[in-house]
Amino acid sequence: MNEEKLRQSHHSKEVKSNLTARLNRIEGQIRGVRRLIDQDTYCDDVLTQIAAAQSALNSVTRILLEGHLKHCVVEKIRAGDDDVVEELLVTIHRLMKK
Repeated sequence: MNEEKLRQSHHSKEVKSNLTARLNRIEGQIRGVRRLIDQDTYCDDVLTQIAAAQSALNSVTRILLEGHLKHCVVEKIRAGDDDVVEELLVTIHRLMKK
């Protein structure tokens, strides 16, 4: 079985609820952007909505990254798995490519 399938995070109910609410709002924003494009809305107005959706998605990223550092990474380091640092660096580099 693939190791990726075995790894899980353990978010609190509050964090899951927060992330779900944010993602639901982002989905709505993306549907709104699609509607604006379909309606030939002025480009600057569409770009403003896209920027808002990107900002919201960045907030989700920050919440997940913070939880990953405080819980997953700390647990793995305490368990002697120093490879998690390299994994984290790869993740950070990937996030910074945006």
